[in-house]
Amino acid sequence: MSHRPLPGRRSVLRGSLAASAALSLPTALGAAPAFARSGRPTAGWGVQAGDVTCDSGLVWVRSDRPARMIVETSATESFRNPRRWHGPLLGPGTDFTGTTRLHGLPSGEQIHYRVLLADPDDPRRAGEPVTGTFRTASAKRRDGVRFVWSGDLAGQGWGINPELGGYRIYDAMGALDPDFFLCSGDNIYADGPITGTVALPDGRTWRNITTEEKAKVAETLAEFRGNFRYNLLDENLRAFNARVPSIVQWDDHEVLNNWYPGEIITDTRYTEKNVDVLAARARRAFSEYFPISTLRRPDGRVYRAQHHGPLLDVFVLDMRTYRNANSPGDQPVDPQGILGREQLEWLKRELSRSRAVWKVIAADMPVGLVVPDAPNIEAVAQGDPGKPLGRELQIAELLRFVKHRRITGTVWLTADVHHTSAQHYQPSKAAFTDFEPFWEFVSGPLNAGAFPASALDATFGPDRVFVKAPTTANVSPAGGYQFFGEVDIDGHSGELTVRLREQDGAVLFTQTLQPGLVGQ
Repeated sequence: MSHRPLPGRRSVLRGSLAASAALSLPTALGAAPAFARSGRPTAGWGVQAGDVTCDSGLVWVRSDRPARMIVETSATESFRNPRRWHGPLLGPGTDFTGTTRLHGLPSGEQIHYRVLLADPDDPRRAGEPVTGTFRTASAKRRDGVRFVWSGDLAGQGWGINPELGGYRIYDAMGALDPDFFLCSGDNIYADGPITGTVALPDGRTWRNITTEEKAKVAETLAEFRGNFRYNLLDENLRAFNARVPSIVQWDDHEVLNNWYPGEIITDTRYTEKNVDVLAARARRAFSEYFPISTLRRPDGRVYRAQHHGPLLDVFVLDMRTYRNANSPGDQPVDPQGILGREQLEWLKRELSRSRAVWKVIAADMPVGLVVPDAPNIEAVAQGDPGKPLGRELQIAELLRFVKHRRITGTVWLTADVHHTSAQHYQPSKAAFTDFEPFWEFVSGPLNAGAFPASALDATFGPDRVFVKAPTTANVSPAGGYQFFGEVDIDGHSGELTVRLREQDGAVLFTQTLQPGLVGQ
């Protein structure tokens, strides 16, 4: 493995992040009293970085009151001769959150940063700085790339359980010292209230941290914001955010289970029946609570390409915002599909332009696994093993494009189905054959109910090489079946190795792929 070691990183984090965490606990968990009385702004929800490239990155923070965001960066934790970045004024219009873009950073280097929140009327009155760190993408191939991915957090009523150590999976992911974390969607469960206790099948009791906003389904902007804040009550997640940058996408539970544009809600828990109204509120809260570069563009889109040096490009899809209505998926013509025409053409164009060795297609839903929305279909595959129909037609068009343009190094990563598996798609076993073989790897959940393995659709010839899933539905995190994946790209050979891991980091399955091939 040629991934560059950084032996001082964890020792640095052990000191600086522990100090920051002690000073920045949210009020709900016991804020430091000295600063609470001082009237200075505090950053009790931690910091996070996102969409990091070879020379740039975004830094996020939330204040407890109006404040001016200031970021200082340094090559060392001592912050000697820091570089200062003046960020936005944080106020109620963004729920006191803000993001500052850092640019002109050195590639392949550890960036230490600290966020100061200053009183808008008196810049000399600033709260205690909160520190974090991230590593910029290397412009040198030999340095390699390592990242982790998963999805699905606080789902099915399984929230932060202090008796089990909270979201412990973040500790296992952080221990691998990844360059970034790819969150494949369902960052919150806006449609899933959290109660104080849940009875487990074995007679034990699951105990959740609860908040007012998580006591019902999210409908108002304040309730959506509260869903994102809920997860940040977990100290494991806050510590992880402060040391590992993220690439974040969304799926359905940021709004409502299995939603599609134009849907009229029949769920009696909702007083707002227009899902487009809820989606607009959810998107606003989503943009406030994650550092995502494209959400600040005029079109405010989630889909984007993240360039991570010569070895890797990540193509982040949005399979939710532009889809057509869920249906049986048996229509012979489907121009809108699951991506929408504009996003599909963008993806084809960006894939053909990419010069990276590996091109990860970060999909928030799987390709060949059947995900039902009875009596309709929620994802791509609809269970008919024959020629492509419905949303399968867009995927067939994309796979054909990759083959005929000789685009090398494509790998599909996803979450969504609450188990982990590896599928190898082969035209020799498929009804549709005009494509080259490819791999799809599934991981998750991070902290949610686990479910049995999904059925496969033979249209694209998937062979399930590995799967781990429970045999009963909605197994709690106390019962295991919580997963994440790791991708390690060797800087010398260019080989890409995928490891599917359990919550504690134990490796379940390993697959190594060779560079430079259209198919694998």
